[in-house]
Amino acid sequence: MNIALILEMAADAAPDRVGLVCDGVSWTYGELLHAARGAAQVIRASGAHYVALLDESSEAAPIALFGAGLAGVPYCPLNYRLADADLAALLGRIAPALVIGDVTRVENVAGGQGHTPMSRAQFVEAARTATVPEDAEYDGGEGIAIQLFTSGTTAAPKAAILRHSNLLGYILGTVEFASAEEDDAAVVVVPPYHIAGISALLSSIYSQRKIALLPAFTPEGWLKLVESEKATNAFVVPTMLTRIIDTMGKGFPADVSTLKAIAYGGGKMPLEVISKALVLFPETGFTNAYGLTETSSTVALLGPEDHREAFASDDPKARARLTSLGKPIPSVEMEIRDEDGRVLGPNEAGEIYVRGDQVSGEYKEKSALDAEGWFPTRDAGYMDEDGYLFLSGRADDVIVRGGENMSPGEIEDVLLTHPAVADAAAVGIPSVEWGEAVAVALVCKDGQPGEDELKALVKERLRSSRVPERIVFVPELPYNEMGKLLRREVKKLF
Repeated sequence: MNIALILEMAADAAPDRVGLVCDGVSWTYGELLHAARGAAQVIRASGAHYVALLDESSEAAPIALFGAGLAGVPYCPLNYRLADADLAALLGRIAPALVIGDVTRVENVAGGQGHTPMSRAQFVEAARTATVPEDAEYDGGEGIAIQLFTSGTTAAPKAAILRHSNLLGYILGTVEFASAEEDDAAVVVVPPYHIAGISALLSSIYSQRKIALLPAFTPEGWLKLVESEKATNAFVVPTMLTRIIDTMGKGFPADVSTLKAIAYGGGKMPLEVISKALVLFPETGFTNAYGLTETSSTVALLGPEDHREAFASDDPKARARLTSLGKPIPSVEMEIRDEDGRVLGPNEAGEIYVRGDQVSGEYKEKSALDAEGWFPTRDAGYMDEDGYLFLSGRADDVIVRGGENMSPGEIEDVLLTHPAVADAAAVGIPSVEWGEAVAVALVCKDGQPGEDELKALVKERLRSSRVPERIVFVPELPYNEMGKLLRREVKKLF
């Protein structure tokens, strides 16, 4: 099956229902399907091997996504924030492509690669006005639907492959068709080149929830869009939620009473931030969604009831679940394994492995699945005795001091309990004596605490081996646009 089935079902069920709003322009499901079929004609005529989007979120994203699917050409949205050299390298890996968006930039950085550049307006108009034969044949969906370049927070970007079957496995296994109320609306601000942005489009269209796109995030713009569209749903990354809360705390006027649900993911959510959010949005259900590009989005959820129960609890163990990723979704299997591949028990830390129809684990370069279909996420974590998953960072981020493996997350969590510490990042640095030593970069909010005080805090709560050897204070920590900490940049501080 082709992922375009999602849009076809929505258009067949309610062709005149508004499915998307962007910059004040509305598109019904019928109009989106017609444009997607027109886009398939445009794509085939271009002779392109890929369809690339180099642009902010707009109606061009779903039209290109479904149009590429119908044409049988992989859809490859690109990070428009990349430096020219990095962007040119990625464009070279997908040449020749139909590139939608910044025509001038494509011509400047990749003019000799054989691409067909089109501006957003040109592409949308061409798709909308294309002549679509009644007997037009479309791709059956047996091949690649999407190719996404991974964020490259620890290494060069890899080309992750998602097939139609992977994406449909996720949507059909987690979303009920036409389950949204007619006045439901979801604010989508996640970049179109991230799997969360793509899954937000697919899940909202399948549930028939109107999508309100915010091309570029600002907390004020987000709050205004929630109010104007009477949004019921939203997805944010932790850094966005932090800025939204700060803006509301400064008295920015906005009616957010319609929000029924806020999902978040993409990076670690500080306990202080989610605690403030639960107070500011008392009637809103919060969901922590954990997933990866290679898994077609979410594989574990901490749901609204878990959030409220943990927040209201006086039991430290129950309250700690606010920092967990919840439990695996029913359609996914999950295991924690050690370096030798042995499956670990409750509260034993190792690498997270997942398996299921939505799990691709495939790269253009090679497949990462083992013989039994398990995908090593490279995320480190553990599951408690009740099945709640806790993330402790990337497996590559583990600090090995004198043969002892240490999670940066446990050190960071302790430091964040200090009232003057706003943000923390722990990394391993070379040590002649220990192989690696602990170093931390801190952002402070109310004066700078003494290093001895901070070291004593870590020693008291953990043990002496976790005490940082070096501490630096910085104005802010480096994050990518999805809220993921760039530890390689933190290491450069030392």
